[in-house]
Amino acid sequence: MRTDAATSARMARVRNRDTAAELAVRKELHRRGRRYFVQRAVLPGRRRADVVFPRAKVAVFVDGCFWHSCPEHATSPKANAAWWADKLARNVARDRQTDADLRTAGWSVVRVWEHQSASDAADTIEAALWDALSS
Repeated sequence: MRTDAATSARMARVRNRDTAAELAVRKELHRRGRRYFVQRAVLPGRRRADVVFPRAKVAVFVDGCFWHSCPEHATSPKANAAWWADKLARNVARDRQTDADLRTAGWSVVRVWEHQSASDAADTIEAALWDALSS
């Protein structure tokens, strides 16, 4: 696939960490007194969880609606549609494999969408922490 300079520049600005959604969730968790690690590898390989609670073995991913194909807000690019459909399907498959690998290793996995409020996301994460720490 060929890309022009404008597309390359736009794609270079896409953040893979410290997105606005991640920062909002982390700020809310910190406000609630939760302490965590950021962008920590919990399994061998390149995949890192956005927020990690090692003692509770809870890995949190804040998924972007576009990149992870949110059922409510995902959009499909019109240019190079087949390539993008394949790319986004691979992202979702990788997410499912990561979830399965983490669960096999004894971790709880929490996935929240970027469109969720930080408060709702933190509620979901805290529920997973309570479940993990009480079992």
